[in-house]
Amino acid sequence: MSTATLFPALLTAEEYLRLPDSGRPTELVRGRVIPMNVPKPRHGQVCSRVDRFVGNFADGHDLGHVACNDSGVITERDPDTVRGADVCFYSYSKVPRGPFPEGYLPVPPDAVFEILSPDNRRPKVLTKVGEYLEANVTVVCVLDPESETVEVFREKGPSQTLSGDDELTLPDVLPGFSVPVRRFFE
Repeated sequence: MSTATLFPALLTAEEYLRLPDSGRPTELVRGRVIPMNVPKPRHGQVCSRVDRFVGNFADGHDLGHVACNDSGVITERDPDTVRGADVCFYSYSKVPRGPFPEGYLPVPPDAVFEILSPDNRRPKVLTKVGEYLEANVTVVCVLDPESETVEVFREKGPSQTLSGDDELTLPDVLPGFSVPVRRFFE
């Protein structure tokens, strides 16, 4: 049975949040539930490295929260889109210290990190990047395990591609953060 049959009407982010867990990952795209494939282990490994580098830095410098495992981020309203960010960072100025409240956060993250999978086609990922930036995410980093690169997107200006010993720095959201790109893929 298709998801269109199961959910004939467009859903809001709040309705999507209340759906029972189907046991399969999904996203809400313009009001429709879209199934996703379970990521492969390499994808999870790179997500884990990003989470540790960014999370340890944010904790050590008392900067904010890091969330991972496809945490829901509302990128559009009417119709609603909820994307599952691989890893994201919320500064304490946006979301106060302590546990997150129930439901989706009413503010966008400061940074989102998406890890490409062999099943993830570049046009689909660029669509997500555009949605995040339109939702006022400051910076979106797309990590490609095959080419071992990080492409950094901001609302203004061209993207920047880093590799090898190039340092990923995000001074506008994580002042002082610096990691050689190769470290994400080791």
